[in-house]
Amino acid sequence: MPCCAPTKARANVLETSRMASAARVRVTRGSTEGMIRLDGGRFQMGSEDADSIVADGEGPVRPVTVDPFWLDRYPVTNAQFAEFVGVTGYKTEAEVFGWSFVFIGHLPDKGANHDHPENLRWWRRVDGADWRHPEGHAISMETERANYPVVQVSWNDAVAYCAWAGKRLPTEAEWEFAARGGLEGKRFPWGDELTPGGIHLCNVWQGEFPDLDIAEDGYSAPAPVDAFPPNGYGFYTITGNTWEWCSDWFSPDHHLYSTRENPVGPQSGQTRAMRGGSYLCHASYCNRYRVAARTSNTPDSATTNLGFRCARDVD
Repeated sequence: MPCCAPTKARANVLETSRMASAARVRVTRGSTEGMIRLDGGRFQMGSEDADSIVADGEGPVRPVTVDPFWLDRYPVTNAQFAEFVGVTGYKTEAEVFGWSFVFIGHLPDKGANHDHPENLRWWRRVDGADWRHPEGHAISMETERANYPVVQVSWNDAVAYCAWAGKRLPTEAEWEFAARGGLEGKRFPWGDELTPGGIHLCNVWQGEFPDLDIAEDGYSAPAPVDAFPPNGYGFYTITGNTWEWCSDWFSPDHHLYSTRENPVGPQSGQTRAMRGGSYLCHASYCNRYRVAARTSNTPDSATTNLGFRCARDVD
């Protein structure tokens, strides 16, 4: 038997993946205002670059096909999320829990009086932190940060917003197709250099993480959604700034034997996929602001560097 012959278990997973892709629910009710229509097609997904993170399942590079779809030009903003909450009265999970995680550098006392997760000293549990109070204190969403990406929203919160808007979260494959902006095999939406000609094109960490961010790109916290130029397809801040939830359950190896046609991820799991990196990403610690990079978090988690954008199927 050839060494590359699939086992029965993998063949069963592939068939299940194909069925899940074929049975995926199409969402076409929402308005396409502020969205970009992509024709879809075949692209090379993943990375085998020297700085790719093997444990995350970035590789191998493989051909993947996605159907035409719509995707928000910008991440969902505070103003948009406030409209949703105003109409529905929705309470985010952070509001229900009564607390969320805040980056230590955004706390006046450096989090001296707050608990933190084991081995993640730069995060602090802050009572009262939620989407209206990202760092634990009130800000004006109407004036200060209306055009900033909403943060402190869980995967479940993002799904609730999408359902209200008649949309859905993008799959990982759709997200990467859009983030590449039509470029094949590049590390970033604009090419292979992080700062071509010394110009910063996304909001990530400069300095020594997590103690010193010299903010050469102009920001040491989330930036407005239009702070940097768009990629080749017209999408803004799709890498850096804030992580973006995707619809898929996360697995580091499911893609090795899943369908290459509109993959939708595993059928179950413990964490949901996140893409794009954030203002807290640095090459020394979290080099995940590359278009092929991926990570995950539990569906009820929320932080100061995690948001989302919506997708929609083509009629």
